[in-house]
Amino acid sequence: MADGRLTGLDASFLHLENGGAHMHVAAVMLFDGEPPPHGQLIEATEARLHLVPRYRQKLGFVPLGQGRPRWVDDPHLNLGYHIRRTSLPSPGSEAQLRALAGRVFSQPLDRDKPLWELWLVEGVEPGPDGPRFAMLSKTHHALVDGISGVDIASVLFDVSPDSPILPDTGARWTPRPEPAPTQLLAEALLERATVPREAARSVRAVFRGPRRVGRALGESAVGLGAMAWAGLRPPPSSPYNTAIGPHRRFAWVRASLDDVKAIKNSLGGTVNDVVLATVAGGLGLHMRRRGIEPRAPLRAMVPVSVRSEDERGSLGNRVAAMMAPLPVAELDPQRRLAEIAAAMQGIKRSGQAVGAQVLTELTGFAPPTLMAQGSRLVSTARFFNLVVTNVPGPQYPLYLLGRELREIYPMVPLAKGQALGIAIMSYNGRMNFGLLGDWDAMPDIGDLVQDLGTSLGELAEAAGVKLSAPTPDTRRPAPPARERVAP
Repeated sequence: MADGRLTGLDASFLHLENGGAHMHVAAVMLFDGEPPPHGQLIEATEARLHLVPRYRQKLGFVPLGQGRPRWVDDPHLNLGYHIRRTSLPSPGSEAQLRALAGRVFSQPLDRDKPLWELWLVEGVEPGPDGPRFAMLSKTHHALVDGISGVDIASVLFDVSPDSPILPDTGARWTPRPEPAPTQLLAEALLERATVPREAARSVRAVFRGPRRVGRALGESAVGLGAMAWAGLRPPPSSPYNTAIGPHRRFAWVRASLDDVKAIKNSLGGTVNDVVLATVAGGLGLHMRRRGIEPRAPLRAMVPVSVRSEDERGSLGNRVAAMMAPLPVAELDPQRRLAEIAAAMQGIKRSGQAVGAQVLTELTGFAPPTLMAQGSRLVSTARFFNLVVTNVPGPQYPLYLLGRELREIYPMVPLAKGQALGIAIMSYNGRMNFGLLGDWDAMPDIGDLVQDLGTSLGELAEAAGVKLSAPTPDTRRPAPPARERVAP
């Protein structure tokens, strides 16, 4: 395979990006302290850019769609374009920051340049501990998934406030010549011609280890069956499934990871079950606000990492999916959690995630035009109502040029017909929800913020847990300073 060729799953995110759908993942990050000078942030990024060399590359498209794109060096890389500076008008409230995030997240990334941006936001209203600033990060989903843990923002983070900027080694990066379209076409055709050889190797491997391969094939068949059964049962209609435009609203909900764990310890299930129960309860309340009495459970697509330990820190997407029920009609919070916990156990036993992984790996062997059509079919056939993704982050403070990262609010993109996406990330004792909504379909996203808070409060009351706002007391010890971590 040509060096840097996108996988089938990575390329599918390019095919899904049409109309009002933008396939970038993003986050709003709040820091303590005065904002660093823009030039210093660019210098610090340049000093560490070798840790994520893919961020120096752009897409090289194969003529006539005869192969998946591959990553090529950008000979015109300009960090001043990718690292931008802006400021909120006075007073710089969080409402203004959310509005800015919605506008930034509404803009697609330029496919003729490396697919990432950082926005340094000044003028943020001071918090209880003094000055604050924010950063907005955007990275295309074709480049990185939410669980790989490596992106341009994460390599800038340190585990102590006094970590020095990496010294200039004197070695300058020199981009490789940009391949001509004819070269990209020739590589793709050659790669296609060699695929049968790869298939032959797989056949020989079957005969070398038939028992092991047979067991794996059996698991995959069960998983594919579970995925097929889930797909045959379309989810119910909901106000969150409608035509979307290009414009977005962004909001967030703060929570404490310790509170969520205490609810789990009291009522049973897992942390993720409590998160899904919170979402189900919040959506039920929100639908009733709109005069819709929920009946059938909604269906959430829950991404699951299938990244092995030796793949940690690598770019690209290694995710599969499970279809989780959200019992929005259930008014009792304890029964709602129990129903979700039982359903998730059954889904895990069914091998749904295994089946989803098999399908995404098969796309690597599909002709590119067929894969593009398949991706569009997935975007038009509604298999779920919304995406709910929960990403575990580090449970110790991180720093950017000596400034502590206090809050992070993740964003999951909206596909065609999906007007709402919910991303959750835990960090340093906090568990924060990022809500992305279509501008026209979700004008009341602020009401959903309140409803999610109410839903979490109902679970806490049933568990006998008193909710507490996240405080510095929830911090965990940091790892040794020599380690570099990625959230």
